[in-house]
Amino acid sequence: MSVLEIDDLKKMAKKRVPKMFFDYADSGAWTESTYRANEEDFRKIKLRQRVLVDMSDRSLESTMVGQKVKMPVALAPTGMTGMQHPDGEILAAQAAEEFGVPFTLSTMSICSLEDVAANTTKPFWFQLYVLKDKDFVYNLIDRAKAAKCSALVLTLDLQILGQRHKDLRNGLSAPPKFTPKHIWQMATRPGWAFGMLGTKRRTFGNIVGHAKGVGDLASLSSWTTEQFDTRLSWKDVEWIKERWGGKLILKGINDVEDAVMASKTGADAIIVSNHGGRQLDGAPSSISMVEPIVDAVGDKIEVHMDGGIRSGQDVLKALCLGAKGTYIGRPFLYGLGAMGKPGVTKSLEIIYKEMDVTLALCGKRLITQASRDMLLR
Repeated sequence: MSVLEIDDLKKMAKKRVPKMFFDYADSGAWTESTYRANEEDFRKIKLRQRVLVDMSDRSLESTMVGQKVKMPVALAPTGMTGMQHPDGEILAAQAAEEFGVPFTLSTMSICSLEDVAANTTKPFWFQLYVLKDKDFVYNLIDRAKAAKCSALVLTLDLQILGQRHKDLRNGLSAPPKFTPKHIWQMATRPGWAFGMLGTKRRTFGNIVGHAKGVGDLASLSSWTTEQFDTRLSWKDVEWIKERWGGKLILKGINDVEDAVMASKTGADAIIVSNHGGRQLDGAPSSISMVEPIVDAVGDKIEVHMDGGIRSGQDVLKALCLGAKGTYIGRPFLYGLGAMGKPGVTKSLEIIYKEMDVTLALCGKRLITQASRDMLLR
């Protein structure tokens, strides 16, 4: 099968990854209206076709929070990446490093901070969930520093878990339960199953062996369910920033008022995000909020976005609206599930090529020239 677009990787991943884990990557909360809007609203944005301009010597190079990137795209933090493919976080981090874009490791990853650090040569980013066990959170921040992570991404929109019907119906867990349904799902994906037998990384690597009172897998499951801190507030950003001491990115801003408050925290960037449509169903799409948020705070703090990106054209549209960086979650997960590390590289290559060609056809040579005058308004 020729892999020409992200959807090709999605179709391959669906055939190779057990249903419960594919559905985890490919679902939203409740009716999934926001999940769908994230993609659909990109299609409503039209680009201006320009001709007879110099299209030579093009460059997609840019920076995100001061870090040079081959293109303004980072791999988003995604939970349980190591269940899409054995050792998934390590492979994705290696692919991102080799390509020249940032990789963000989730707190809820299968491979630990230490695993990823030991298998990469350049700093990666770490995404932090604030949990009730503050000693564990302090320790997690310190571990990220020890792993030489170059940015901390603080997620603000998951104090309470949005209900995702597919995950509940599938009985999602890591590692999977050994019920007849789950055994059948794994047995019909032999490549995935044999790969999993060959790795010791099958549960939440950042938590097991680090959190107090977490030993067996049953207690881990209950611990993560109970531990997200519902009291998280703006004042917590201050002590996290102080403890971390490095670049800080706030993820989960989807409202102008919140963006204004975030711009006053001293953070280096915000990510306009609705958690991929996995939290508040009925919220506006991420891309629809980029322009008003950039207008409100773009001169005070760097604005990034994630949610719904499925092509290089989508990235370009976000940049034209004022975002300085973007994140892809599902596109790289589809690549990982489809082909492992080469699939992640393929997803990045697809997005790079689509962005490069589109930039040229819009009459620009440098991605840093992306602006609203490239859009048909």
